[in-house]
Amino acid sequence: MIQSPQSFVVAEECHKVAWQNGYRRAMGEVEGWAQYSSTTARGTVWFAAAGHEGPWLLALEHAGIVEELNLPHADVAGPGLARYAFPSLAALYSVMSRVYQLGVTLPDGPLEEFRAAVAGLPKTTEGERLVVQRIGQNIFRDRLMTYWQGRCPLTGITDPALLRASHIIAWRDCSTDAERLNVHNGLLLSALWDAAFDQGLVTFDDDGHPEFSPKLSETARAELRWHAPIPLTDKHRVRLAWHRASAFSLSP
Repeated sequence: MIQSPQSFVVAEECHKVAWQNGYRRAMGEVEGWAQYSSTTARGTVWFAAAGHEGPWLLALEHAGIVEELNLPHADVAGPGLARYAFPSLAALYSVMSRVYQLGVTLPDGPLEEFRAAVAGLPKTTEGERLVVQRIGQNIFRDRLMTYWQGRCPLTGITDPALLRASHIIAWRDCSTDAERLNVHNGLLLSALWDAAFDQGLVTFDDDGHPEFSPKLSETARAELRWHAPIPLTDKHRVRLAWHRASAFSLSP
């Protein structure tokens, strides 16, 4: 049973979880569900509770976030595409950080930021086009850092100086800026893995396991250590199929 209207305590806790996770535009309460949006993340979120001790409820309308969270849905009526129940506020907070990360990267957050950043910039000369490209690549890296939570999924490395934004379909081979800046067209890899991936000496299967080119030396292969496969979505897998088809033909 959802508390409706929300008590002072429930309303305050809903406000805090929204505010502390980037959803700072309060949009009112309807039938016990408090609605919030963000100026940086896409999609609306709703919060509700059975009481000040929980359980706590979250509703989402962003299809991409719902797909990637991949959490069991709560059997409760309410707004949005999906609703989730959490036994404690701590559990709700732990999920909301990921909700915000996905909200600022999916589906076209990087593209919108890029268009705003380059609006009015000249693109006539090769030098001018390179400046625009560099802006796009910097935005792409920033959003991949957010999407992959600042960590190479293969090695666990978190040092920013050692992490690279690796395009699956190369920038030059993408037909649109939307594809170039799509976070599903990128992996956040440590520098050595990025170099091997970019040169077609390694690719990944649909389960995120590395596949090595026969042209890769045993010494290099031994240095490409990894601890876990890359967690992939179907959107990554579609693009990796392209990479597998072309990867080993790229290697020297």
